[in-house]
Amino acid sequence: MATATVPDSSERSIFAPRYRVVSLGIVVLMTIIAFEALAVATALPTAARNLHGLASYGWAFTGFLVASIVGMVMSGTHCDRRGPRLPLLVGLVLFIAGLVIAGVAAQMWMLILARVVQGYAVGLAITAMYVMIGEVYPDEVRPRMFAALATSWVVPGLVGPVVAGWITEQLSWRWVFAGLAPFAAIGGLMLLPSLRELRTGAAPASRMVRSGATSRVWFALLTAIGIAGVAGVGERQNLLSVLLAVLGLAAMLYGLHRLLPAGTARFAPGVPTAIAYRGVLSGVFVGMEVLVPLTLSVQRHYSPTMAGMPLMLTAITWAIASQLQGRAANPNRPRLLAIGLIQMAVAGFGMALVATRLVPGWGAFVAWPIGGFGAGFALTSVSVSLLEFTNDADRGSDSSSLQLADSALAAVSAAFSGALVALAATGRISYQAGLSIAFVTFAVLALLAVGRSGRLRPAEESPAGDRPAEPGEPAGQRLRSPVVAAGHELGSPVEASAPRAVSS
Repeated sequence: MATATVPDSSERSIFAPRYRVVSLGIVVLMTIIAFEALAVATALPTAARNLHGLASYGWAFTGFLVASIVGMVMSGTHCDRRGPRLPLLVGLVLFIAGLVIAGVAAQMWMLILARVVQGYAVGLAITAMYVMIGEVYPDEVRPRMFAALATSWVVPGLVGPVVAGWITEQLSWRWVFAGLAPFAAIGGLMLLPSLRELRTGAAPASRMVRSGATSRVWFALLTAIGIAGVAGVGERQNLLSVLLAVLGLAAMLYGLHRLLPAGTARFAPGVPTAIAYRGVLSGVFVGMEVLVPLTLSVQRHYSPTMAGMPLMLTAITWAIASQLQGRAANPNRPRLLAIGLIQMAVAGFGMALVATRLVPGWGAFVAWPIGGFGAGFALTSVSVSLLEFTNDADRGSDSSSLQLADSALAAVSAAFSGALVALAATGRISYQAGLSIAFVTFAVLALLAVGRSGRLRPAEESPAGDRPAEPGEPAGQRLRSPVVAAGHELGSPVEASAPRAVSS
């Protein structure tokens, strides 16, 4: 297995000679994934109308989500067993295949199938890329790599929807998908040289591998189906959708309980806290972000372009904050997490003032970019911390757990916001009340989460940190961030997402 070593001052850049090719490949692939994610929302309505499939429109997103969760779990398990090479290669090939299938789809079911293939591919590839970051880059360089991943969403965030809209109008929605395939192939070719150096042999059995790969796939399916049920309550407000949402929530929680590390729900120090905070941060941010353009549209009557401008500014502030934390010397990760949560809370309270019309609409152009700063500081710090806390054996499964927490909490928070919007749309409450309740709720949650930010630290050196030892697990197997004797290498733990997913 390739092991990250401590770099000298000339090799602390992600574009130093030894990292240049793999860094460019990862950044190019993440940029393509970001373009695809942001362009789909622009092109899909036209595609669905063209294929006479508006009745199945929601499945283009639900199918992607369900498949991506299964892909995350399978990728994490394989990475623990054999390394990230195969999941990354298969994910890349399937991602390109999904783009091509979408580009030639003649019926709506083919487009949905393409989205399922893409979702599974993204789940495989992103988890493998995070594991790859842990195996290739040493501790001092990883924060800069995560900052680069955040930056790779800036250009797609600024121009992706505009370019996709122009292509859809002037050429065809099909080119939004098929036109990305060659660029994804180029990014994959850039990664090939570094893939040869990655581990492919057996590694020590991880906690998740010992628990059974087959059972993890079934729990991943249960979690994904549960998330789909929860998300449905935001679209349809009737007794059946509420019942499905309750059942979905129960299924999701049980699935996550079986998939995530023990101690995640109580923020046990070490890996569990990093995973828990990834979910909290994603839930708070996404729950508010989906309402920002709507707030400016219905409360201030802004045009679609102007209503989306705060999101573009936030992409920039997110990238700036990620770059700042990536270049800080010996950063205090718990403090950066707390600062990020406070900034996200400030953004939420600021957007509530805009929603209640206590401040003009321009307040959103100030408030929401502050939330971007908070996300850049907090989310990146959590991702880097996970890589420091985990170990070689559990790197893949812990990385996939990070993505699972991200997706699950984002879906629940989006469903909560969607339900409030649906209540307002049907006249049961005012838009002012629904929007302000959502923003204040998420802002308060962010402030409450500050209290446990100090737990973002390595677990005590016990057989499993704060986790109970697995049956048959040797003592000391789960020690965090071991430091070998002087002159030897630092233990190189790792993570897995992206962003929103990745999200980022």
